[in-house]
Amino acid sequence: MTITTDEATDEAHEDPQRGAVGTRPLAGLLVVGLEQAVAAPIATRHLADMGARVIKIENPRGGDMTRHYDSAQAGMAAHFVWCNRGKESLALNIADPRGAAALERLLARADVVIQNFAPGAAARRGLAASQLVARHPRLVAVDISGYGEGGPLSGKRAYDLLVQSEGGSCTVTGGPGQPAKPGIAMIDLATGMYALSWILGALHARHSTGRGEAITIGMFDVVAEWMGYQVNYTMGTGLEQEPAWVGSPAVAPYGTYPTSDGQTVVLGTTNDGEWQRLARTVLERLDLADDPALAGNAGRVAQRARVDEAIAAWTSTVTLKEAQDVLDAAGLGNARLNGVQDLIDHPQLAVRDRWREVATPHGAFRAVLPPPVAAGWTPPMGQVPGLGEHSTAVLGELGYSSAELIDWRRDGVI
Repeated sequence: MTITTDEATDEAHEDPQRGAVGTRPLAGLLVVGLEQAVAAPIATRHLADMGARVIKIENPRGGDMTRHYDSAQAGMAAHFVWCNRGKESLALNIADPRGAAALERLLARADVVIQNFAPGAAARRGLAASQLVARHPRLVAVDISGYGEGGPLSGKRAYDLLVQSEGGSCTVTGGPGQPAKPGIAMIDLATGMYALSWILGALHARHSTGRGEAITIGMFDVVAEWMGYQVNYTMGTGLEQEPAWVGSPAVAPYGTYPTSDGQTVVLGTTNDGEWQRLARTVLERLDLADDPALAGNAGRVAQRARVDEAIAAWTSTVTLKEAQDVLDAAGLGNARLNGVQDLIDHPQLAVRDRWREVATPHGAFRAVLPPPVAAGWTPPMGQVPGLGEHSTAVLGELGYSSAELIDWRRDGVI
């Protein structure tokens, strides 16, 4: 494929599992990822899902650190295959002047570049977003950092666990006196999604202005934004709510309840009408339904233990299916508490044809399609690249000869 910044449409693609699909919206767009871990790679993977050509720059000595976390998926690391399908890997030592010059040649042709180097590293190499846009005015450039620019923590390294701890989200997860990090890398993913959405916004603006944009995103600022409810509650009341395990300190009843067959049903009410249906129709507890102390959510939160005890007394007498049938009939939200294998085997995914096969250098694996569904096109679900798999081809497109690349490989430039 020739490197191009032409944003005109390309020909329709062929999805081997669904037949012909329409032109993907970012076809013709060139994205360069100076990236590793999760936040930046998940953003560029979604750009690839929308048809962009994504070239991932990796250190020839090891590449993206997540390549080596495990070998769980087709001989490759679970994190890496999740965040990096559909990309090309260019192994390039940008500390070498030849590698730096090749990168600059690539950036001059790019539409988007995103980097999440350690604090200060990008600026020292002239690769910070503002520096890139100054040299290439049509470029949309994104810096992802732990704590943003300025401030006492801006020079600190930051990972999902660290910024969640610093930003308070671990203390609103878990249970009273027992903080926990969410099992999902929540802030890595949220940061990637902010990068994605603002990149798309900047590309849209470029159509009318002809200019790109320098964007910076601090993961700590993402935590602060996503802590909005808790921050507003505490600023308004002076109180810090205690976390409620699989539940919410803001709503009651809202949580997990064991059933007679050893399963766990999750249910909740989000308004007073639902509470009345639960108490009268499901629990058949008119005493609770008519109790003025439980008429509003605040009262039920204050007497959470009493409400939960009444619900658990009922669920312990019925199976999961019986509980869900009754709750569904009453128009009350409910779910089964599932594990990871339950999700993999879930009929909601299977019946809706949500799985696709993705190739890797070591064999294929199954991956779930991205959540959005468009009528006119489907994501390509391209191959996960081996380290440096595309170095020769990409550098050849940039004008480097085979003889030069032989020397570069010998010298560890690629």
